[in-house]
Amino acid sequence: MLAPLLEFTCTSSAPFFGFMGVASALVFANLGAAYGTAKSGVGIMSMGVMHHEAVMKNIIPVVMAGVLGIYGLIVAVILIQAVSGDTYSDYNGYAHLASGLACGLSGLAAGMAIGIVGDAGVRANAQQEKLFVGMILILIFAEALGLYGLIVALILSQSTQTCKAPTS
Repeated sequence: MLAPLLEFTCTSSAPFFGFMGVASALVFANLGAAYGTAKSGVGIMSMGVMHHEAVMKNIIPVVMAGVLGIYGLIVAVILIQAVSGDTYSDYNGYAHLASGLACGLSGLAAGMAIGIVGDAGVRANAQQEKLFVGMILILIFAEALGLYGLIVALILSQSTQTCKAPTS
């Protein structure tokens, strides 16, 4: 690889990108979790008017959406521990920004999918109970999108390069 041949400098702007990765992971993942929770919750309340006994059974989309926020929190905590002032290279900042964006945007996409499927799924499940297993399978595949982002974010967060202190 060429990475050992490159020398990275420690610039004062490098931690900014690391902090943006932290914020991106948390904010976008929580946006996805909030959307998925709200959209699924609307469907559950609508379904609960006529079939109140099925509300607890159909709460699964809300729980799955909430897990996406936890993914963002995990990545944010890992990244914030890695951001330091003196030995933090531009490479590290960019890697941590990419890590946060991978987790956050995957969580946002998964949350949107969970919200839409959860809303329609619980309403349809109120009409036909045989659709429950199908709804759960679709939700699992939607949740997997967020999990893929978490895995890539964890791999990116471990990518580091040392830097030389700038000479004044």
